[in-house]
Amino acid sequence: MAVAVLLSGCMAWSDGPAEAAGNPSACIPQGAWIEPADKAAGDAIAVPELFRRASGMPVVLLGERHDSAEHHRWQLHTLAGLHAHRPELVIGMEMFPRRVQPALDRWIAGRTTEEEFLAESDWRTVWGYDSALYMPILQFARMHRIPVIALNVDRALTARVGREGWNSIPPSGREGVGDPAPAPSAYTDNLAEIYSAHGREPGTGDVREDPSFRRFQEAQLLWDRAMAEAIADAHRRTGATVVGIVGAGHMEGRHGIPHQLSDLGIGNSMVLLPWSAGIPCSELEAGLADAVFGVSDDPEEQGSWRPRLGVSLSPQEEGLRIESVVGNSVAETAGLRAGDIILAAAGTKTSEVGKFIDIVNRQAPGTWLPLSVRRDGSTREIVAKFPVS
Repeated sequence: MAVAVLLSGCMAWSDGPAEAAGNPSACIPQGAWIEPADKAAGDAIAVPELFRRASGMPVVLLGERHDSAEHHRWQLHTLAGLHAHRPELVIGMEMFPRRVQPALDRWIAGRTTEEEFLAESDWRTVWGYDSALYMPILQFARMHRIPVIALNVDRALTARVGREGWNSIPPSGREGVGDPAPAPSAYTDNLAEIYSAHGREPGTGDVREDPSFRRFQEAQLLWDRAMAEAIADAHRRTGATVVGIVGAGHMEGRHGIPHQLSDLGIGNSMVLLPWSAGIPCSELEAGLADAVFGVSDDPEEQGSWRPRLGVSLSPQEEGLRIESVVGNSVAETAGLRAGDIILAAAGTKTSEVGKFIDIVNRQAPGTWLPLSVRRDGSTREIVAKFPVS
């Protein structure tokens, strides 16, 4: 599994063609639930009706951009609304690999402090984003004694699949995950576009025929399948509605987790997404989700500067492997590529995502960050230059 960190070029939303220049947030009014439709924002959904429907579902998936505080606030409020309608809930979180389930159980039972929980769950290694973004959700679960389940597998497994392919992994090394359902063609197209933009040299033929892309897709399908299996198992064991706290890319268009859930016999999951004020209405396509909710942009996207490198990383024994590079980012400008291993940043060895984030977060506008990178068996020095503002 790759952890997307310090993304640059955050998505910006504007209104539809007629009003894009004048009112960037009119596409989805803040505080409103909308059902996406072709060529329009869609129809508004009454809150009681939405929660009535959601509370009757076996699975409700709440998407997020991992570093957005506003998205996590929306998740908490939606979770509280669901709990009011149906107290029998289980929360599943992408952020945790299955091996840390005992730490989650002790937290929900009230036997550990926040500091102890973060240490026991190995938070900085397994996820790395600011824990303050997620602790309100975890505190809510603890207060109401709502079980929280770890949905993920260790990153080492998805990274290995990305290098070697799913079929090369023996059953004993698959953490109990079954064979994923084949990807829908639209999902393959979407992944190919991402891979072509951030992980492949241009002009090298059809990306879908590239063995490296096929391994990339297999790693994504493993990720989706592992989370879907954990969700399906929790629902069948408890009969409760399972609320998934997961990155939006794992559910948009009902690809990813919803597709794998259907293969597992749960075809009526519900996909809910936050809709930040700046994202263009052209992104709001029919079928994107069952409903989207209008939220404001995060404060850092409203003018303040924040250091962002623009990479997706997974830990390796020797450093951090770049899984993808965001277009028009500091990383792309510096010449970083998918597959590079970051060995050191500013002279400090890097093998933990959290520590690397700390290093990048210390960068001031206009400064340079020296990186030691291994590529194709050799080590090279690359300098990431952060903009003045």
